[in-house]
Amino acid sequence: MTVSRWIQNNTHSLHGKTVAVNGATGGLGRELCHHLAGLGASLVLLDRNQDKSHRLAKELKGHYPELSVRHVTADLEDMVSVKQAVLSLEQIGIDGLILNAGAYSIPRHTTSIGYDNVYQINFIAPYYLARTLLPHIQGRGGRIVAVGSIAHRYSKTDAQDIDFSGRKQASLVYGNAKRYLMYSLYSTDGVSITHPGITLTGITAHYPAWLYALIKYPMKLLFMPPKKASLSILYGLFHNTHKSWIGPCLLDIWGFPCQRHLRSARPDEIARIQATAEHILKDLQT
Repeated sequence: MTVSRWIQNNTHSLHGKTVAVNGATGGLGRELCHHLAGLGASLVLLDRNQDKSHRLAKELKGHYPELSVRHVTADLEDMVSVKQAVLSLEQIGIDGLILNAGAYSIPRHTTSIGYDNVYQINFIAPYYLARTLLPHIQGRGGRIVAVGSIAHRYSKTDAQDIDFSGRKQASLVYGNAKRYLMYSLYSTDGVSITHPGITLTGITAHYPAWLYALIKYPMKLLFMPPKKASLSILYGLFHNTHKSWIGPCLLDIWGFPCQRHLRSARPDEIARIQATAEHILKDLQT
């Protein structure tokens, strides 16, 4: 089956709908925007780098001349920027929100609200966006898609080091943040949890240049391209995933999307994650 045929069989028109995408200018985000534009959606590109955002809009309009694109700045390391983005999105009126942006191996520091920046980018900021905008989006009959990762399986959360600021291994730090994001929202009505499997995007370009040059082409051969990997994220916009998630069917790495129960955390850990998430949210709202 081709990507276009899968989209035809598993989605429907989004004409008259407005979907906001953060991380839109990355490999997965770019393909998502093409899929959404092809379905007739108006887009809000929710990104930190406005130069890249406008270049993407120009590219999209070259394929879809009637496409409506708006731009909202959102720096996930800066909660003031995130809160301003929420106000802008509420004024625009959005029917869907795809929380696609993420950061893996980047220089780490403590943010202005006191958390590790990788934890804030991958969990705190998207959780705040989801919880704050959910009533607005549900009131318009829409959904939020939170993009998780198979990296959430790499370790259990630690109540004594919630943001893994004491860890150095990038896979653990990133996986912990995604674990928080996924399990804080996995039973929330109106939110779908998805993941793309493994694909070659900017987030995988964190290796030293010589090593990345060696693995880049084998990765292209072994794993799905972003155009196909992004289908799992797109599918989440149309399907509920209460206590489950959507990802590639074969070993969570290859194939078209399917939905499975999310069972990688025990009930006591899930309760702790959700309590921590609510505590952080209340702090941000005061």
